[in-house]
Amino acid sequence: MMKLTGISQITLRVNDLRMAEEFYGGILGLKLDHRVGANISYLRINSDMLVLVKAETPGSPEARDIRVDHFGFRLASDAEVDAAALYLDDCGVHMVTRPAHRREGRAFFVMDPDGNLVEFYSMHDRGIQNDSTDIELSSPGSFVTGGRQQTPKERESQKPRRTRK
Repeated sequence: MMKLTGISQITLRVNDLRMAEEFYGGILGLKLDHRVGANISYLRINSDMLVLVKAETPGSPEARDIRVDHFGFRLASDAEVDAAALYLDDCGVHMVTRPAHRREGRAFFVMDPDGNLVEFYSMHDRGIQNDSTDIELSSPGSFVTGGRQQTPKERESQKPRRTRK
């Protein structure tokens, strides 16, 4: 069994690399580490990397064809979560949910310029608590109903072949 210690890299396919860099770098404050050609940017938070890759086919922020379900940025406290929500709202970022209490802390969701769902959350030191009466238990994808899982062979037959340029 592996002992994973965290997520060191997330890669997102984006329509407009510079617009995505402005969102993640200019608004959220990630630092540009380096670029590879005109189609790949590496942004850094400490030892973690967010890789932005120009999409081969355009995606639409209105579509529910989400390439990554969501990923989250942890903040140090509930107050920082609330402050982040105000800041992002002031920057004109699309707010999917407002900050709400959860068992483990406080969280809210936004969409980046390409429609990717991004969570901002805090985590209480004592972990998940069940004693709060104002806990938000839903998630942005909670309306999706389960269906029959595809077999690996079925999934493979639907994957388009891609080449990296």
